[in-house]
Amino acid sequence: MGVSLREAKRAFDIHEVVRRIRQEVKQFADAAMFDLAEQGFATAFHQLAACIISVRTRDEVSLPAALRLFKAAPSSKDVSELGVNKIAELIRPASFYETKAHNIRELARRVTEEYGGDLPCDFEVMTSFRGVGPKCANLTLGIACGATEISVDVHVDRVTNRWGFVRTQSPEATRRILEQRLPKKYWVEINRLLVPFGKHVCTGRLPKCSICPVLEYCRQVGVTEHR
Repeated sequence: MGVSLREAKRAFDIHEVVRRIRQEVKQFADAAMFDLAEQGFATAFHQLAACIISVRTRDEVSLPAALRLFKAAPSSKDVSELGVNKIAELIRPASFYETKAHNIRELARRVTEEYGGDLPCDFEVMTSFRGVGPKCANLTLGIACGATEISVDVHVDRVTNRWGFVRTQSPEATRRILEQRLPKKYWVEINRLLVPFGKHVCTGRLPKCSICPVLEYCRQVGVTEHR
């Protein structure tokens, strides 16, 4: 169905948009990293290792994989003592699970040997590990460390650009603009909200504009067809 853009959209109100999306996503599963924390795996090590698993992997796959790993090996020391093959077995079918198994074992070894099993809440330390970029470091800092950081994944990037709230060409550029425009009280929550919203409503292809609770604020940038 072709998009019929309204002649006039309402002035963008991030507070009202966030409020409406909070209500909308209550019906969906929580974003994987936040769900993992609720299930008791909320340390910086757990969150960072789980985020490595989640890269290019759907939440429906990455969350069970992380839970299998941590239930078999709850601490960084336990994970470091597993063979790479065993870690790979536990986290598959996550994408690139063999490479991720190597990275997770090395993460666990260094956290155990260099930091006594307690991964520091430090962006530079976190991004020094293979397989960890700004998204995972910031998400871990936000969830595990109580830091005020923005984690921009494909959903946050796509939705905020589609709204017209940012106009960027990459997740990293989106993060920089959001740091300027998004009120700090939403910095951690924005990922928690827009992951399920982007998966179920504001989808990559054929977004469900007809049922979107924030359509009157959204500029529908780049949308040529919708449901």
